[in-house]
Amino acid sequence: MENRTAHPRMLADCKVLDFTQYLAGPTVTRLMAEMGADIIKVEPGPGGDPSRLLPFLRDGRSAYFVQQNRGKKSLCIDFNKPEGLEVIRALAKTVDVVVENFGPGVMEKRGFDYAALKQINPKIIMVSISAFGRKSSLSHKVGYDLIAQAFSGIMHMTGEPDGPPQFVGLGIADVGSGVHAFAALGYALYYREKTGVGQHIDMAMVDALYHMHEANVQVHAMSGGAYVPKRAGSHHPLVCPVGTFKGPQGWIVILVLDRQWESLCRAMGRPELVRDPRFATGGDRAKNQGELIPMIEAWLRSFPSDEAALQVMDEHRIACAPVMTIVDTLAHPYFKD
Repeated sequence: MENRTAHPRMLADCKVLDFTQYLAGPTVTRLMAEMGADIIKVEPGPGGDPSRLLPFLRDGRSAYFVQQNRGKKSLCIDFNKPEGLEVIRALAKTVDVVVENFGPGVMEKRGFDYAALKQINPKIIMVSISAFGRKSSLSHKVGYDLIAQAFSGIMHMTGEPDGPPQFVGLGIADVGSGVHAFAALGYALYYREKTGVGQHIDMAMVDALYHMHEANVQVHAMSGGAYVPKRAGSHHPLVCPVGTFKGPQGWIVILVLDRQWESLCRAMGRPELVRDPRFATGGDRAKNQGELIPMIEAWLRSFPSDEAALQVMDEHRIACAPVMTIVDTLAHPYFKD
């Protein structure tokens, strides 16, 4: 077995001044802490990071806060006192990275924006995360995860066709932008290693979500507007079978493209479907999914359990998975490895 302690962690010599709160910013520094960085989390007194109050609390500690801030040191500062600001300036001279996700104008008001920090520490790398970026036409707007989901079109594409737009049930904009910023930070550190020059990384949550449209934006543009993306519920509107199917016990996700279609037909014991003109291509199958989906679900119901159906599909190398509840995931061996 590989000795994971043979080498120091990649960011063991990296010192970080962390002005983050809630989720997007703390995601960046949590990932850095896991790679060995020395994180000094500066929290405004007297309450600190507002996520300290978020549920679930046990023994006065928020599980939300602990998850995002484990492995960090905490320093509570009164930003209204000059001596508190002097402590931060002294720390800024010694760190490699500053991360913040305050609202518009907060860092500028305190004199800790990139232009000011660069005067204190010319090699400093700063990461700013906000809903709309620091330099866009909407940089003045306050925004959180839900705002980014709405503005990026993610909510428009989520839900049933005849129902209201729905938000994704997790912090996809916060965590997604945090991971994007973490990736960019690695390249900024690499660049500084070669040139000695620091820089400011300006990460917008809306941008981190907008690039996730793998077909919606592109197909609309390339079709000259003929294709109008809209909510499709449980099944993909352009290719089939790609979606959520009712199994004998619960729900099963199946993703079959043209190259896998023959394998699914064999697994179903319906090889004649390969030559059926209704299902010749993914597009054809999408147009006729009202006929195809009931066939697949009838086949799934022929199994005694979801696991039995999944096993057959695995044997035929068909991409599939059970739709797991959160409680299911906590008990599954994969998540315990």
